[in-house]
Amino acid sequence: MQKRESAKASGSTGTPAKRGRPFGSTSGSAAASAAAAAAAAAAAAAADSVAPASLLGPTLQVPISFADQNNKRIVLALQSGLKSELTWALNTLSLLSFKEKDDLRRDAIPLAKIQGLLDALLQIIDDWRDIAIPRDYKRSSRLRLLGEGSTVTGFGNEYDVTNSVDVPSHQGNPGNVLSNMETSVRKASKNRVSDWWFEEDGLFNLDDEGRSEKQQCAVAASNIIRNFSFMPENETIMAQNRHCLETLFQSIEDQYMHEELITNALETLVNLSPLLDLRIFSSSKPSYIKITEKDAVRAILRMLESSVKAWHCAAAELLGRLIINPDNEPFLLPSAAQICKRLVDLLSVSAVDGQAAAVGALYNLVEVNIDCRLKLGSERWAIDRLLKLVKSPHPVPEVCRKAALVLESLVSEPQNRAHLAYHETTFAEILMSDGKYSDTFARILYELNSRPSSKVVTARGVWGM
Repeated sequence: MQKRESAKASGSTGTPAKRGRPFGSTSGSAAASAAAAAAAAAAAAAADSVAPASLLGPTLQVPISFADQNNKRIVLALQSGLKSELTWALNTLSLLSFKEKDDLRRDAIPLAKIQGLLDALLQIIDDWRDIAIPRDYKRSSRLRLLGEGSTVTGFGNEYDVTNSVDVPSHQGNPGNVLSNMETSVRKASKNRVSDWWFEEDGLFNLDDEGRSEKQQCAVAASNIIRNFSFMPENETIMAQNRHCLETLFQSIEDQYMHEELITNALETLVNLSPLLDLRIFSSSKPSYIKITEKDAVRAILRMLESSVKAWHCAAAELLGRLIINPDNEPFLLPSAAQICKRLVDLLSVSAVDGQAAAVGALYNLVEVNIDCRLKLGSERWAIDRLLKLVKSPHPVPEVCRKAALVLESLVSEPQNRAHLAYHETTFAEILMSDGKYSDTFARILYELNSRPSSKVVTARGVWGM
């Protein structure tokens, strides 16, 4: 705990900066682009006539009073479930919430100003999740009984249901055969008629085009929620909303979700991570999706193991920020060995941002917990890859500095000195050749040689005290 306080005092655990726009999010959804022209024309009609001189090229002005005048209509349109209303509301919110990292706009509408908007957007994602599972995995083919035995519709002949029903023969009275068949069909279908409307071949089932449009609406809603997470006014509201966190974690846990929806959910969680407390899943707040703390950690680990760069980078950054909160430690530490192993693997990838995310997560892990320092020190390639980042060096100087500080944290534990002692010559070379991190590696060499340990067997002719 003393290390954590010193880290905070030095500013290493301050509120992290927001992430940039994720891969694939700038293309937008087809549902949002379908009525973009109509929404743009409607918003432009109410916009200011004169554009600021600082903006170059064509711009779209949205007055601040637009959301105040139409907030109820926006929420009702999202709740209606009608395609035209949903398209208008999603396009409007996309314009109102969009704000780049260094955008000059000051009229982005915060979520706190529109009552009930967050729940309405989450409901769109929840509705898509309910039908997102492919039909082949949802249920096996069922026996169709509606209209069975009727000579008009032909259901009995088309699906050959009569062959699967054991009907006693009545040679003397053919009419009894039909009446018995209709009675059995009536009894069997009576229990199923209420469920038939919503089954795969039921009245309210969506065709492939309808499912695609529902998916596009869910992606557009997730992108709007992600845009809201960039605004400081919304952070506390979203981080303390259990329904919001359950939907986000469910989105990254479900393997049938759309790729852009998963990316948006991960980016939103990373933006909210400084305020996230996993204990919310066991709190008394109303729950919409049954998710526990273990389920949330499992979903993050699944993204960390992903081969998609945007996903494992965001998951590494999310873990590094969650561990700063002491209340999250009991849920993350049981998986510390798996986390450290995967982060060390990311150190060897060629992607610069992947290495930066891994080093940032390792830096926070070793600063706050001794078990993480021991597990990382015993990892086979950890020290070699951290040294490689310093010697290369990494294009971002901050990554090199954190990699050196991770090594310094490792040497503070006597159990790790045996692993670090084999690299004593490399430490000395860096000390002599690079002045940026000479102080750090001087302290590492001092720790290795000034405190004798039975596990360390090295020559100390030069560096010994």
